[in-house]
Amino acid sequence: MTTPQPKPFAFYGRVSTEDNQDPESSRSWQLTRATTLIQPHGGRIVTEYFDVGQSRSLPWQRRAQANQLLAALRNPQRGFSAVVVGEPHRAFYGNQFGLTVPLFAHYGVELWVPEIGGPIDPDNEAHELVMSVFGGMSKGERNRISSASAPPWPPRPSSRAATSADARPTATHSRPRTPPQPRQGRRRQTPQGPHS
Repeated sequence: MTTPQPKPFAFYGRVSTEDNQDPESSRSWQLTRATTLIQPHGGRIVTEYFDVGQSRSLPWQRRAQANQLLAALRNPQRGFSAVVVGEPHRAFYGNQFGLTVPLFAHYGVELWVPEIGGPIDPDNEAHELVMSVFGGMSKGERNRISSASAPPWPPRPSSRAATSADARPTATHSRPRTPPQPRQGRRRQTPQGPHS
């Protein structure tokens, strides 16, 4: 009885410094998720592509490791028949999945994702929908990170540099202002009694 050969996989992951993550712990987490997915199916990771310091908003062609992975897809002697990602929202941003998965399909390389529970079926609309949701989540997460690190308001001018426009008080109500009224003198009333 012969033992079946394990299915060779390439692993793709990504971590950015913009969200202050430790690259080694992030890689380990993503690799663990990927391995947990493929091992029950006889999968074994034979090569890794892991981008460090590359923003998720960059297309795959502009990320160093992702671009090498895309180049490897074209090589029939690449040494793997499938690619697994640990976290889809780190790998795909916005519509990147829709732009990338046709290349995998064209070269006959399966793309495995933990949230799908196995390989992506390029003709399955539910798989496409799930992946587009992760692309949107990735975009939203990046926007939150960017807005959290940006100052909330532009810096105020110093008191010396304040102009007369900056020094004007702001209106607190919208009633038109009326000119001041002249003060009228008070009349003194004398008490009236029975003897006046």
